[in-house]
Amino acid sequence: MGTITVIALVGVGIYLGLLLLLYGMQSRLIHLPGVPGRELIATPAEIGLDWDDVSLQTEDGVQLHGWYLPGPDNARHTVLFFHGNAGNISHRLDSLEIFHDLGAAVLIIDYRGYGRSEGSPSETGLYRDGRAAWEHLVDERDVSPEEIIAFGRSLGAAVAARVATERDVGGVILESAFTSAPDRAAELYPIFPVRQLARIQYPTREFVQDLQAPVLVVHSPDDEIIPFHHGEAIYEAAPEPKTFLRIQGDHNTGFMRSGETYTDGLRDWLRTLER
Repeated sequence: MGTITVIALVGVGIYLGLLLLLYGMQSRLIHLPGVPGRELIATPAEIGLDWDDVSLQTEDGVQLHGWYLPGPDNARHTVLFFHGNAGNISHRLDSLEIFHDLGAAVLIIDYRGYGRSEGSPSETGLYRDGRAAWEHLVDERDVSPEEIIAFGRSLGAAVAARVATERDVGGVILESAFTSAPDRAAELYPIFPVRQLARIQYPTREFVQDLQAPVLVVHSPDDEIIPFHHGEAIYEAAPEPKTFLRIQGDHNTGFMRSGETYTDGLRDWLRTLER
């Protein structure tokens, strides 16, 4: 057997091994509850906000943990907050403060396997978690569906969009969202047939097409993790009424770096829901 043949066989073996790795580790590559960690590092008390610990049970019996932050007495909106694929609710205090300052109540949960929530993350499981959170607001806290704003950042946008196709909401905010997991994976791993390998979809753009509520799409052209064209494609797929808010900065801190561009954009959009 010649040297070139041996090298080729080794190369094929390495390629096939990577294919198997990608196929078998999809959930671990997408769901990152251990980054930077599952331990809660703070509570809303750190930023002077009132909050309630929330315990939810999903339709398949998984116990979830979250926080409910009441808004002012005249609050017209309750934000149902779905965070990204890493960290936990204690890493989202900046966003909780922003929504509080905008006069909204907030329910934020940790998905199964994240923070203090039980179980292990999966695409089907996260959708169940989203439905359980919506039902908590409506059934336990008597929040009217039209007052609920489904908010999702990054991976959470797929969860927010899915919940909003299955349950009534007053509006949907999709921030730094990808069109689908296979779409983004194909950009990251162009030498692999990732669309054929994909067992996890999170098809945000597909969900958006079926939305019946007003949509706000938020994205930054500086986003280094989810390219700007994903946000543009999601906006194009969304039915009217829809709004696009262009912010600045990277994937994880753009909403903070954008300052008033971000907060004024959210405020102006929320006001359109009150007309």
